[in-house]
Amino acid sequence: MRTMIRPLLMVSLLFSAANAAAEPAIFVSSFAPEAKGGAIQAFALDAETGALSPLEKTTGIENPFFMALSPNGKFLHAIHAVSFGGDDLDEEVAAYAIENSRGALRLLNRQSARGSVSCYLSVDATAKTLLVSNYGGGSVASLPIRADGSLGEAVSFFQHEGKSVDPKRQDGPYAHSIVISPDNRHAHAADLGIDKIMSYRLDAATATLTPNDPPGAALPAGSGPRHLTFHPKGKHLYAINELANTVAVFDYDAATGGLTGKQIISTLPADFDGKSHCADLKISPDGRFLFGTNRGHDSLARYRIADDGTLTLLGIDPSLGKGPQNLLVTPDGRHLLCANMAGDNVAVFRIDGESGALTPAGEPVAAVKPSCILWRP
Repeated sequence: MRTMIRPLLMVSLLFSAANAAAEPAIFVSSFAPEAKGGAIQAFALDAETGALSPLEKTTGIENPFFMALSPNGKFLHAIHAVSFGGDDLDEEVAAYAIENSRGALRLLNRQSARGSVSCYLSVDATAKTLLVSNYGGGSVASLPIRADGSLGEAVSFFQHEGKSVDPKRQDGPYAHSIVISPDNRHAHAADLGIDKIMSYRLDAATATLTPNDPPGAALPAGSGPRHLTFHPKGKHLYAINELANTVAVFDYDAATGGLTGKQIISTLPADFDGKSHCADLKISPDGRFLFGTNRGHDSLARYRIADDGTLTLLGIDPSLGKGPQNLLVTPDGRHLLCANMAGDNVAVFRIDGESGALTPAGEPVAAVKPSCILWRP
């Protein structure tokens, strides 16, 4: 009997270990000093129930605001904001190796972001270039990624110029995001302070940026563009405008990197007269639905995407927490995760594949000031 029990036990343990290893790691950054809970937490997501289970937690990082993963899922890069809010001090970007399926991280090195209040990172498709946007002062930079995942010093730096109509939020440039086109040839930076999307040519082999011609696109005064995302088919770019509480739709010319404005649509109910500011937007993998966040109204706006890229508002749902900051749509399109930063939780929703409707998948999970959510490939 003993000889039978022991092999069965081993099979059971191996099966459990295989299942645990197969569960995808989801990374959530906590935007706080380490003494107050600042860390990067890895979770496992149950694909059936939407439940999140904590795995590894990485500390030793200050104010990890935004993160980016290498395409192969081996390396993670995060803002290391020791001086967040100090306009004259440069932040750093930290590079980590992902050690195992539980999301354990090992620090490789840190490099200067070449600007203050760094707030967004993007890794190109070849995993050779990291782009960073610096909100304080309004600049963007590019850093080479070495073969071992560590970062070299910045090789490109561009300072944006100008201002717009809001005297408190737009007295100068404030670069809030930078994203890479699906063909890996261009990068586009949303600058909240000057109401523009600045366009660059990307040479991933040398990790360099150069200004594009055409140089980008302008938005209506007072829009405050914050985050950008491309449609999966690569023909449209979407910008969520923090100050105006709108989403702007652009046609994208892959040959030139040019943007042509097509539509602007509100993220809020018509009768809402309170204070609210947009933060993030994500598109479902099938390209049929777009979701955007409203901080203040504390809600998620849902849109259907037409074949020509234009949006139709489907509904606006509670985000189940204060200050919805960042979103993640799982690669299978079944779940949407929302980081409610001011509410200290992460909410998980089921996505109806036909209607785009959102249904809460249980109670939100507690997390200290969650600011960014990533899916490990």
